[in-house]
Amino acid sequence: MKPVRLPASATLALPRWALFALCLLYILPGLIGRDPWKPDDATGFGIMWTMAHGSLADWLAPNVAGLPMTEEGPLAFWLGALCIKLFGWLLGEPMAARMAPICFFLLGSASVWYGTYLLGRRSEAQPHKLAFGGQPEPRDFGRTLADGALLIYLGCLGLLVHSHSTTSEALQVSLIAFSLYTTARLFESRSIASAAGFGIVLGLLALTRGWTPSLALWIGVAALASVRERGVLLRLILVALPLATLVSAGWYIAAWLSSTGMPAFEAWMAWNTTQVGTPSLPTFQYFYKNVIWFAWPAWPFAIWAVYAWRRQRESLHITLPLTYFAVLLLLALLNPKGEETLLLPLLPMLAMLAAFGLPTMKRGAINAVDWFSVMTLTTCAVFIWIGWIAKQTGWPAKLAQNAFKIAPGFKPEFSLLTFLFAAAATAAWIWIVYWRVSRRPSVLWRAVVLSSGGIILCWLLLMTLWLPWGNYIKSYATVAHDISAQLPSVKRCVATDVGSSQRASFAYFGKIRFAGPDERNCDYLLLQDHHRGNQSPKVKTYEGKQWQLIWLGRRASDKDERFRLYRRIYGDRAEP
Repeated sequence: MKPVRLPASATLALPRWALFALCLLYILPGLIGRDPWKPDDATGFGIMWTMAHGSLADWLAPNVAGLPMTEEGPLAFWLGALCIKLFGWLLGEPMAARMAPICFFLLGSASVWYGTYLLGRRSEAQPHKLAFGGQPEPRDFGRTLADGALLIYLGCLGLLVHSHSTTSEALQVSLIAFSLYTTARLFESRSIASAAGFGIVLGLLALTRGWTPSLALWIGVAALASVRERGVLLRLILVALPLATLVSAGWYIAAWLSSTGMPAFEAWMAWNTTQVGTPSLPTFQYFYKNVIWFAWPAWPFAIWAVYAWRRQRESLHITLPLTYFAVLLLLALLNPKGEETLLLPLLPMLAMLAAFGLPTMKRGAINAVDWFSVMTLTTCAVFIWIGWIAKQTGWPAKLAQNAFKIAPGFKPEFSLLTFLFAAAATAAWIWIVYWRVSRRPSVLWRAVVLSSGGIILCWLLLMTLWLPWGNYIKSYATVAHDISAQLPSVKRCVATDVGSSQRASFAYFGKIRFAGPDERNCDYLLLQDHHRGNQSPKVKTYEGKQWQLIWLGRRASDKDERFRLYRRIYGDRAEP
């Protein structure tokens, strides 16, 4: 027996323009007016910037100003570099690069919505027919479930930072959501075009963060098709798999024809083999400690959906998201090291699965989730406002002291526009809470509107009121300008031993030309260490050469990290 009974009044869908506006309200704050932040965001931007200003070799062998980046794949950086070339002159290069993650996020959000809609309108997912009629139409029920899935997806805590970064993870999670949509379309239509779309997406996914997720997903979907639809299995073998292989082989073919990209491709293949190993206790521990908050609020609803639909466990709207979840969870547990990027691909299918738990949840459980969201997220928003007031006015003194302790030397700025924007968002949150509490709507997505709305509010407040403070403590722009001032106007070759995010920031903000892998006769040397003392030898031997210290500095917010710039000594004197 199906677990869902509800009237048509519970399937009131949100307008499309409201969903699109909500997505923009989610993704734009944190991308506008922000410097590339360390570590991953600056590194991703550095790869895109290097490609946009480099040669074909830079496109085929991703690098940060000459530093090879052999992990992951090039697709996300190709798209970001293309955006820099198209819009850099208009928006500035950091913002132009972020046009790519904006598109990635919108693709993922649309895929979650349409994938849930396709599954939600299937006959086995429909509610019971009421005795006197009045049950929702399949399309209306599917649209309401899709609205709920999108709200849950936007409310996932683990998605926030990664979707606002110029990294390959932002594209990976969207392509996984898109592949889930194409799979739902394939089981519905059983068409060759749907199979081709699924294969192309798997090929693009392989070029994003390796071929292991693509291969694992194909095996999982093929196993599901062998049980449900033999015709779909045939299309997966004859259409999807060859197309996925052809698309993912495009990088290899281009690298082989040019010969310059082959070392990078071979290093990428070697990195792929390190992503699957034997299960380890640290990986299990990391997963257990982090998945609870990372996938909130999706996982409680998803677990409940599996339980509520246990008698219809063979229905596609349950088996398909569960298949994706099981495959990607297994990959995460088989990875030798635990990290957030392994949990991120789990979010789209958890959100879609959670949507089917909404119609079956008791009112008491829904109210409990709502009150938890209201109390927790409202408290967070209040503290964000109080901290900002303390930073601007010096009261409360303790909070102001803590803010400036983290960012010594920071000078607060007041922007009327950002203040009004933050105030309007706060007023909108108060209205949403009042609407939810006073009217007690019966629509299905009422259980998650406060969770997603509160997350968006807190993120928006942080990325408006606190953005200058964030730039101050997370950006290397000031240090880059200081180093550049020590170099001649015609930038000479600089050998370096710094991280990828620092190298990217120095190359972009300071216009510093770093040495390539084959350059050995540089006039300057830049080193990074974590020695707190400012004392450093005036003359240093490095790689058999003598160097004289000419500058020492750091970011004001980092007490440990130090940068030392040396000039090479030729004979008895340093090169001017």
